[in-house]
Amino acid sequence: MSADFSERRVKMVDGQVRTTDVTSAPLIEAMLSVPREAFVGAGQQDLAYIDEDIRIADGANGGGARYLMEPSPLAKLLQLAEIDAGDSVLDVGCGSGYSAALLSRLARSVVALESDPALAEAAKSTLASLGCQNVTVVTGPLPQGQAAKGPYNVIFIGGSAEEVPPALLDQLAEEGRLVVVEGQGNSGVARLFFKAGGVVTGRRAFNAAIKPLPGFERAHAFEF
Repeated sequence: MSADFSERRVKMVDGQVRTTDVTSAPLIEAMLSVPREAFVGAGQQDLAYIDEDIRIADGANGGGARYLMEPSPLAKLLQLAEIDAGDSVLDVGCGSGYSAALLSRLARSVVALESDPALAEAAKSTLASLGCQNVTVVTGPLPQGQAAKGPYNVIFIGGSAEEVPPALLDQLAEEGRLVVVEGQGNSGVARLFFKAGGVVTGRRAFNAAIKPLPGFERAHAFEF
């Protein structure tokens, strides 16, 4: 089936994004301009603009499956971060690169961190083809972040987490923001963490149900 993807992008923004209180003009413009269909498999392109998460990898080395996040919660999380044109951003779990492409249009520079080598290579290729020259794709463990290229004004975690590792909070610059969904399924809550005076505090923002990001499970304490 032939698809008019530009028309579908408009329908996605009007029907899924604007209707959930996303009003940031730069973010809306980014979502209208980035071809979401370029970040899914060839057989999935007709599904690229549905209001559901799209599976993009089955999981490597025992890790969980990976997903392209549903447009509405993704937009709400990015808006929560209040990204400025001069910001440096760490995109944790960039997957196939869609979030990094959006961020590249909002921020000065983006470090896109991915633990799955195949996804990282796909992201690097697609982002290069779209001219996202301010994005650097790196491969490594997601919970460790990428301290060598920090600190960051914004850290975006691209999936739900049971807890935020201290290593990521340590990579925030002064007045830096970290956005994440804590908890899984319908119990998920979007939180904004903010660093001021060297101290990081967090607040609840809104309920959000998104797929978990492997590697962010809570460490269970030993019990007798």
